[in-house]
Amino acid sequence: MAAVVSSRAEPMQELIGLSPFIGQLRRDLRSLAAHDINLLLEGESGTGKELAARTVHRLSQRRDGPFVGVNCAAIHESLLESELFGHEPGAFTGADQPTIGFLRAADGGTILLDEVGDMSEPLQSKLLRVLEERAVVPVGGTKAMPIDIRVIAATNRNLGRAVEEGTFRQDLYYRLNVVRLSIEPLRRHREDIRPLVEHMLKTIGRALAVPAKTVSPEAMAALIDHDWPGNVRELGNVIQRAYVLGRGPVIDPRDLPEEVFAAAPEGARGEFPPLQDAVRSHVMRALEISDGVRARAARMLGIDRKSLWRMMRRYKIQ
Repeated sequence: MAAVVSSRAEPMQELIGLSPFIGQLRRDLRSLAAHDINLLLEGESGTGKELAARTVHRLSQRRDGPFVGVNCAAIHESLLESELFGHEPGAFTGADQPTIGFLRAADGGTILLDEVGDMSEPLQSKLLRVLEERAVVPVGGTKAMPIDIRVIAATNRNLGRAVEEGTFRQDLYYRLNVVRLSIEPLRRHREDIRPLVEHMLKTIGRALAVPAKTVSPEAMAALIDHDWPGNVRELGNVIQRAYVLGRGPVIDPRDLPEEVFAAAPEGARGEFPPLQDAVRSHVMRALEISDGVRARAARMLGIDRKSLWRMMRRYKIQ
């Protein structure tokens, strides 16, 4: 649906992670915020495209204006036109009062058009006209209302391919795609799972006014090993569930849902190997995920580089 956000929070504080991807994303968003141009965010569902859009808004000169987020896929096609562009009284049955619509509500700020690839061709044409003329004509109206907005579009589809297939207007695509930024799925930066989980646990603990729970090494190994098709959103749901239904102050593999628990390494499923084998496997997995970069592997394991080096020598890890 839609959300209007006004926040004074530090713009970068919600971008949790230690990976090169998160570091580059922070730099890209800060750079993009300085230029008042349209932006296209691409990425799977749950990767944090709305968070990226909010961050750009909060860092930009439009930060004091509204941020309006619209999920184009969540509003029925018959209502989306009126919701976006507003309407005049009598424009259709039940239209007793005028509305300004989301585009005019974002005047002076930023509008996020999430899942823009699901928009119908007639609405694509009308949106293109808005972008070209910087004015909105409400449904049932004749007068163009000038607007000053920055448009950020987001999609989990390949819009370039949609253009080739004739399901998305090429001219609108080029209007939206002044700059394109891809948000990586969580499985491609697994080293961020640990700091994300720790952040989520602290946030839940503060919300419930109770001490934050921790995660056992076995459960953390299962979380890191899972592919997370729903990305950060799915991870957040799993952590909330484990926090509420968990059996104690430490979340263990039994507290994880079956789809995560079933994919866990053998040591996390109950038949525990010798401790030194489990530790060696865990260290090797961290090194594998971090492409052999020891500083990143150490951060994932929650230790310093000297400790990692000693463990590698002890367990004869090359």
